[in-house]
Amino acid sequence: MIKTVLKYLFRLIWIPTEILFAFVFVLFTIVLFNAQIDTPEVPDIHIGERKQVGKDHYVLGNSYLKKNQYGVWEMYLEGEPYERGVIYGKLAKELVQEQEDIFVGQINHFLPNKLWRHVIKLMVGFFNSDLPENIPLENQQEIYGISLAFSDRYDYIASKYTRILNYHAAHDIGHALNDYSVVGCTSFVVKGQKSENEELLVGRNFDFYVGDDFAKNKLIIFVNPSKGYKFTSYSWAGFTGVASGMNEKGLTVTINASKSDLPTSSKMPISLLAREILQYAKNIDEAITIAKKRHTFVSETLMVSSAADGKAVLIEKSPKKMGVYESKTDVLVCANHYQSAVFKKDKVNEKNIAQSDSKYRFDRMNHLLGGSRTLNKYDAASILRDQYGSLDGKFADTLGMGNPRAINQLQAHHSVVMQPESRMYFVSSSDYQLGTFLGYDLTKTFQTKHIQLVDTIPQDAFLTSDAYRKFKAFKTVKQQISAYLMFDQNLALSPKEVAEFVANNSESYVTYEQLGKYFQKKKQFNRAVHFYQVALTKRVASPQIEEELRNLIKACRKNGK
Repeated sequence: MIKTVLKYLFRLIWIPTEILFAFVFVLFTIVLFNAQIDTPEVPDIHIGERKQVGKDHYVLGNSYLKKNQYGVWEMYLEGEPYERGVIYGKLAKELVQEQEDIFVGQINHFLPNKLWRHVIKLMVGFFNSDLPENIPLENQQEIYGISLAFSDRYDYIASKYTRILNYHAAHDIGHALNDYSVVGCTSFVVKGQKSENEELLVGRNFDFYVGDDFAKNKLIIFVNPSKGYKFTSYSWAGFTGVASGMNEKGLTVTINASKSDLPTSSKMPISLLAREILQYAKNIDEAITIAKKRHTFVSETLMVSSAADGKAVLIEKSPKKMGVYESKTDVLVCANHYQSAVFKKDKVNEKNIAQSDSKYRFDRMNHLLGGSRTLNKYDAASILRDQYGSLDGKFADTLGMGNPRAINQLQAHHSVVMQPESRMYFVSSSDYQLGTFLGYDLTKTFQTKHIQLVDTIPQDAFLTSDAYRKFKAFKTVKQQISAYLMFDQNLALSPKEVAEFVANNSESYVTYEQLGKYFQKKKQFNRAVHFYQVALTKRVASPQIEEELRNLIKACRKNGK
């Protein structure tokens, strides 16, 4: 029933990614009205209050939080699980509360009436009381400690602990909806003859977008746990899972979604599995062992590289099976489909490869990594910023800006470049992967307990270009059109505004697809057909979207008679 309702809702209109992810967060936030989760047992300890020692700089015991000159928040955290959580919450109280303000604020924006809320409550099964049974006690205690810093303003939704625990499954629910146009992440590893120093070089884009406000306050955290290995991770305040991280042993983990049915019962959120691997595995064999014993919500690939092994693998998990893939060359690429023998004849995976944008990005990445040249950290950042879809990168073959077929879709929450052997960890600053990459040395950081930048990769010139200015103007109007299509928010574009919208991103099929839907809803069917037809002359994201455009043309012609 749930899947049928969602399939109907999301296929009525192809939802642009930034709207979709915001909507996804609204989905599971509303669900919390129906789900209350018991808190874990925690030790009876007293933890003091933070001290402010400078602008945007707080200290509590040996742990601290500060904001660097690039606008990225940096946290060093140590202690027992519950202790870490409480300290985390106290240090980052304002950041944690601001992130939740964004979540709940989207309810008012995207769900203005009770009917939508009633429909969304059908998803309550995703977040039932069994969720803690799939999360280790250590993680529960840490998460509960952070929840104490949550605002009382939203207790009418659910308890603080219930809310934050379910927030940790946001990535899973967003990717569970990938049949309804979720954009995926792209990652790679090179080694040996493909790496400038013959050591592992890892790059990844994390294309998880829930609006510009959500991505504004990025947080890099260095965790010195009481058990397991020290590690670093890059995400947002209040999140204890791992999307992109590296530990003191030079083991790295990143997560990439694949096709999956909507989950029907609670399992371990993939980000917490990635966290467990990062904290407790020193090599690939140990990572695989941990992955095997956990059941997860949805289908996902964990790309794991290891300095100890001098190689990388893809651990491919679905709710029912698991495979491991290792490249026979010095190049390993991960998009959003599976490559291991376990999934070779899997019908869902075959359909995903044939109909989604994953194969386009996979092929483009392999092309950029190919040839005889060796790659360094600067090359890695350049590849993660690539916006082209052709094999030769000529301007005539541009995808337009923000195309899901591109490696750089101009919406990544973050990108990272990692060098496991040297323990160097580079994270992107705003905007997206265009800003300066900030380099941290894990060994020095944990030895000194002092976070400091030791290297940088310069920002992309595109960030200050006229083209990027046009893209931001385009994006503003695109969001207005999406709000009109989904929620009937008033919008009447003048001929001049339509022309400017086209001019700001003329090579993107999305430009014309959006205008087609705008005019279709206005019942101007001939104009809608015109824009749909222009969209089909551009580089459409996938065969699935191409088919949808053709069906929309048929519908317009039928209604226009």
